[in-house]
Amino acid sequence: MSSTWFAATLAFTAGLGGAVQIAAQGRLGERVGSLEALATAAVVGGLIALAALLLVRRSVGGVIEAVGGPKWQLLGGVMSVFIILAITVAGPRIGIVATTAFLIAAQFGLATAIDRYGWFGVERVALTWPRVLGVGLLVVGAALTLRK
Repeated sequence: MSSTWFAATLAFTAGLGGAVQIAAQGRLGERVGSLEALATAAVVGGLIALAALLLVRRSVGGVIEAVGGPKWQLLGGVMSVFIILAITVAGPRIGIVATTAFLIAAQFGLATAIDRYGWFGVERVALTWPRVLGVGLLVVGAALTLRK
């Protein structure tokens, strides 16, 4: 399997996991509270990540190196906490599809700007009308998911 196909399969599988995550987090949040559900997810996820790191690398040196590097590179962890809190709160209120749709529409919108301006050191990608149209249609689609 090529690395491109592997990456696409991994991303697709993560998308499936995201739908399950929204549903499970929402129910947990309703049962124990949003912040408690967030903390539980962070602890469980952290323990699994740490176990995988120790199993594969047999060291936590990479984590120490990561924390010692540029602080903006730790935004992934900060954003993870925010995303988990947002889906815990939004899922039960607007539904799994609408939560997913708004999450994806927002990701596409900001990702377009990140690509266009090369923020975070990524390679610049031109802003074309098909990209703008695609993001616009995603936003419209997200809004339509709110209608019952």
